[in-house]
Amino acid sequence: MAGPPIFIRNRRPTLNLTEQLSNRLVGQAHAVEQIVPYVQMHRAGLAPEGRPVGVFLLLGPTGTGKTRTVEALADALHGSEKQVLRIDCGEFQLDHEVAKLIGAPPGYLGHRETTPMLTQQKLNGVTSESSNLSLVLFDEIEKAAPSMMRILLGVLDKATLRLGDNTAVNFDRSMIFLTSNLGAAEMKRETGSGFGLASVAKRAQPTASKLNRIGMGAVKRRFAPEFVNRIDAIVPYNPLDDDALQQIFEHQLAALENHIEARLEQRAFDLRMEHSARQFLLKLGTSSEYGARELKRAMLRHVTQPLAAMVESGTVPPGCEVVIWAPEGSSRLEFD
Repeated sequence: MAGPPIFIRNRRPTLNLTEQLSNRLVGQAHAVEQIVPYVQMHRAGLAPEGRPVGVFLLLGPTGTGKTRTVEALADALHGSEKQVLRIDCGEFQLDHEVAKLIGAPPGYLGHRETTPMLTQQKLNGVTSESSNLSLVLFDEIEKAAPSMMRILLGVLDKATLRLGDNTAVNFDRSMIFLTSNLGAAEMKRETGSGFGLASVAKRAQPTASKLNRIGMGAVKRRFAPEFVNRIDAIVPYNPLDDDALQQIFEHQLAALENHIEARLEQRAFDLRMEHSARQFLLKLGTSSEYGARELKRAMLRHVTQPLAAMVESGTVPPGCEVVIWAPEGSSRLEFD
């Protein structure tokens, strides 16, 4: 006799999750492939009990999309990139600073004044009506103090965090992401002498398994075995090549155009970005050291701010087309 029907909740009737993430995350398809199955296990009700849904260590150079991965997943699940509980481990490099994370125990000086950063209320606050899966990001985990690493062991193993007042925080409906630059220099050497528009020589890209071995070697040198064994997947991030940087630029340009249309409404206008302007912005916003991290800042300073000045002065009629180009040798863009 058939049993009662099984109802699966928190399923968004939208594009396939892999497709949603791939549309937002450029150049790191292998990361999407490793993360999505854990979300599917949670949605199907088959995630392991008594531990987080998934624990991921994201490795690679700055500006390759590690934090962007978590933001993109939050947007796909909850409709907002801000639905992430983020902990900057650079703020917890000393053991006594860990009290800010879990709160001081009763009887200690400042007990009532210290509000824990990781509480059940804050964890529940990054869920949504469409998904009860919370995303927790520990950024630059290699900077964390030893006492914080010991606290994390319990979270990664038993999905439970004991706060200073002895209350418990349950992480069994959470995905935990740890980011690190460990092994980044070696990965960069393996993938070429440079990347982005500054790259001159190209070499055959190493396989994901080789990058994974490089990352694993760096992780094992830095972290204790009991910590590494609690990680479900170590995901190496490739330095971004020219094609990936071009795609990221197109995404940011499309986001700016959507922003203009949404905010200005009847006063909105179109943009036409000439090839010279694209090259100008890519040269300013990408580098072998920071990847695509500076691209958004370059767009803000050299495109959004001049456009805002033009709109404020009334020199951009509603419905017109603004053409943007870069004169040869100039340090600024021109608008017409």
